[in-house]
Amino acid sequence: MNIRPMQKQDLEPCARLLVKSYNQPPWRYQWDEQKALVYLQEYFEVKQFVGFVLHDAGELAAAMFAHTKTWWTTNQLYIDELFVTPDRQRTGYGKSLLDEALRFGQEHGFPTVFLMTNKFMPAHKFYLKNEFAGAEHFIFMFRQA
Repeated sequence: MNIRPMQKQDLEPCARLLVKSYNQPPWRYQWDEQKALVYLQEYFEVKQFVGFVLHDAGELAAAMFAHTKTWWTTNQLYIDELFVTPDRQRTGYGKSLLDEALRFGQEHGFPTVFLMTNKFMPAHKFYLKNEFAGAEHFIFMFRQA
């Protein structure tokens, strides 16, 4: 297993991995590779982007897209996407990427790591198991245009 910072040439393989990861149960999304590529490029092109890829046996097995944020109390690292190839989930790859994000945060002055997840999906239990806590005082809101 090898974790390294994400590079531009990782975007297309990451888009394929996102499609493979999210178009099956329990998510059952309907991503196509082109839309996934555009989605991930939007994160990658942000000035505050932070990303990591995890390779195993020479193959991309997991990826994390994140960005840094300035806040009045403390700087923050916000995880936007974390996905692991379906056949290697529950092998510690997701935890390894979380550990890498925490290490990055400590080394670069981002002591707080945030993320958003669906509480009805397995990822919620994964994050709880990895010592993330819900913030009851925040609520996710949206409005159809």
